[in-house]
Amino acid sequence: MKDLTGKVAVVTGAASGIGLALSERFAAEGMKVVLADIEQRALDKAIGGLRDTGKDALGVVTDVSRAEDVDALAKKTLEAFGAVHVVCNNAGVMKGGISWEAPLEDYAWHLAVNLWGVIHGIRSFVPLMLEQGVEGHVVNTSSQCGLMCGPYSAAYTASKHAVVALSECLHHELLLGGSKVRVSVLLPTGVNTDIMASERNRPDRFRPSDAANSEIADIVAAAAADQFKRGMTPGMVAEQVIDAIREGRFYIYTEGGESDVWKAIIDRRFDEIRDFRNPSLPVPDDMTAMLPPDQLENA
Repeated sequence: MKDLTGKVAVVTGAASGIGLALSERFAAEGMKVVLADIEQRALDKAIGGLRDTGKDALGVVTDVSRAEDVDALAKKTLEAFGAVHVVCNNAGVMKGGISWEAPLEDYAWHLAVNLWGVIHGIRSFVPLMLEQGVEGHVVNTSSQCGLMCGPYSAAYTASKHAVVALSECLHHELLLGGSKVRVSVLLPTGVNTDIMASERNRPDRFRPSDAANSEIADIVAAAAADQFKRGMTPGMVAEQVIDAIREGRFYIYTEGGESDVWKAIIDRRFDEIRDFRNPSLPVPDDMTAMLPPDQLENA
C-alpha cells in the first residue's frame, strides 16, 4: 500500500503513546484519521491538536474490550469518511505480578484489552475492508514479549503471544483468499510511553476486590518504567510502521533504543526451542534488579 494520501486510518489507544504518534503520522501523510480511546479527556486533547493543524480527524470514545463499542467505532468511521483503509488495533494495558498470585481480574483485563481488543477490531473492520475490494492494511500491536517469555508478566505476555498467532493466521487467510488487505504485527521493544500507568483506565468490572499490589508487581512496574524512559520515542515507532505498510511487511520489530539487546534475547529463545533446551532468563543484565535475591540465585 504505497499511497496513503486521502485514505482513512483508524487507531485504537490513540490518545497517547504509540497510538497518538501513529495518528499524527497518518495525518501528516494526508490521511483522514479516526482516533479511538477509552479516555475522553486525553482523546479530546489529541483531536484538538490534530484539528488545530488543519487535519481531518474524528474522535470516538471506545472500550475495545467490548465488541459493541468496536462495532460502533466502525459504523462511525463509515458515516464520517465512507471507507477504511488502515486499522491499527493498538490499545494495550500492562501490569506485572506472579502468575499464581495475580487475581483473575488481572488476567481478564489483559486478555480483554490486549487480545480481545484485536479480535474485535478484526471482526468489525476486516469484512468492511474486504467488501471495498481495494488495498488495505491491518496493524496489530503485540510486543517484544510476544516473542519471548519472562518472569512476572504472565497475563501480559500470554496476551501478546496470542496477538502474534492471531495476526499470522489472519495473514495466511487473507493471502489464500486473494485479498488486497495485508497484515503487520507490531513488536515494540522499549518505548517511552505511559503503559505502566494504564491502571488509570481500568474498568470497574476488571478491578479485583482486593486491589492491593504485591511487592513483585511494584518492583516490575518500577523496572519497566525505567526501561521505557530509556526507550525510543513513539514517533520513531510510527515512522517504522509507515515503512512496513508501504512495503507490505508482516513483522515490525522496532529498531532503535535497546532493541539489539532484546533481539539477542529473542534469538537465544528460538535457539533454545529448536534445540529443546530449558529456557534461560530472558532479561538484560541491568534488569536483574527486579528479581528478589533468593530467586536470582536460581535464575
